[in-house]
Amino acid sequence: MVKHIILWQLKDELSEAQKDKVKKEIKEGLEGLKGKVPGLIDVNVIIEGLASSNADVMLDSTLESYEALKGYAVHPNHVEVADSKVRPYTKTRICMDFEK
Repeated sequence: MVKHIILWQLKDELSEAQKDKVKKEIKEGLEGLKGKVPGLIDVNVIIEGLASSNADVMLDSTLESYEALKGYAVHPNHVEVADSKVRPYTKTRICMDFEK
């Protein structure tokens, strides 16, 4: 199994209300990929971090294999969510993938 963890910071110019809306849409979009992307076993998006956090959104996903991760990256449903709900609103992205 492969874990795929991403942390994002949202763009500074977004208001708090906009950030709340964007976070909910990211969560809905990414969690909605379960059952649609081959090899994606589990996906959880955390949008309610503690005040000590310096990230706004965390993706915690599990895939069957490294090959499944590569397929996930280019799967049309994932690309659609990334291009419409994530990339336009984020300023930083940190990723860690590892075998479990």
